[in-house]
Amino acid sequence: MDVLDIIGPVMIGPSSSHTAGAVRIGKVAVSLLGTKPVKAEIMLHGSFAETYKGHGTDKALLAGIMGMEPDDERIRNSLELAKEEGLEYRFEKVYIENAHPNTARIILWDKDGRTCSIEAASVGGGSILVKKVNGMNVEFSGQYETLIVLHEDVAGMIAEVTYFMAERGINIGSFRCVRKEKGGAAVMIIECDSVVPKSVVDEIRKQPHVLSCVKVEKLK
Repeated sequence: MDVLDIIGPVMIGPSSSHTAGAVRIGKVAVSLLGTKPVKAEIMLHGSFAETYKGHGTDKALLAGIMGMEPDDERIRNSLELAKEEGLEYRFEKVYIENAHPNTARIILWDKDGRTCSIEAASVGGGSILVKKVNGMNVEFSGQYETLIVLHEDVAGMIAEVTYFMAERGINIGSFRCVRKEKGGAAVMIIECDSVVPKSVVDEIRKQPHVLSCVKVEKLK
């Protein structure tokens, strides 16, 4: 058990689930986009939907999308800061079947029209669990450096990418590969025990049949 499981994270706001966890969900979303967002659609389910204004979940999610940490004093003013930075945003209450009560679904766009989406839950003590990326079922916590590799579903892709990482001394802590259909798009979720250099991410992107490779930094 980590000490944060006992005392919780250092943060701004009344609730680790509604503030620290929400900030971290926002940070993962913007990491996946990889560029500065200009538009955000944020859908809130369950407890998030019922109490987001009172607990400041809206401010926390936007703060994370703008790159803030859970203890950043600016979280209180994130709605205003988002407008100053030209970040258009919209919140919507939704029902997501079988979702954790503290779940957010976020869609981001950058100025060039690139987009990404995630569905993630704040599961207590500031911890999160990402459940979907671009509509595909995944599962990772952000407690490790994580590579998300979108690729064509062809034979040998898993071996190629994992062997490539092993050659560069990167140990894989956990691995999952999911796909929508055989021969279509698939995504690898690779949690790593060590720092993954940008050069490795860039090299993976260049591999045949790899559509994209994004690194999600270990959450603080």
